[in-house]
Amino acid sequence: MKTLHFAITIDAPRAAVWKTMIAPETYRLWTAEFAEGSYFEGSWAEGERIRFLSPDGGGITSVIAESRLHELISIKHLGVIANGVEDTESEEVRAWAPSFETYRFADVGSSTEVQVEMDVVPEYDDYMAQTWPKALARLKALCEAGTVG
Repeated sequence: MKTLHFAITIDAPRAAVWKTMIAPETYRLWTAEFAEGSYFEGSWAEGERIRFLSPDGGGITSVIAESRLHELISIKHLGVIANGVEDTESEEVRAWAPSFETYRFADVGSSTEVQVEMDVVPEYDDYMAQTWPKALARLKALCEAGTVG
């Protein structure tokens, strides 16, 4: 597994970028780059469980490993969800779980830099390398248009 890094500067304050990134309505919009209709169930609070889902009900089960308001969110991915059933024990899952996805928010003048680090297995490397920049561009457009969830 390797860690991919992405960053984008958004002409909006950190609080607005944070809220746009994790509010249910706007989360669906920027994560559509990964899967149209993506959504989450759960809480972004530290220590809380969260599930990242596609319209077919499949997805990833996770826990928020760390959360510092308007500064950092670290997600610890624990397993997959298929047909509504969580799998955190299979050999396939243990090959990559736990893995982390971390968002950092920093002031750059009156703008916000969002940095993303994501642990990824080789078979998803190219997909994530191509998709994350598109998703971040969508997030930027939402934030700069004032579309806050």
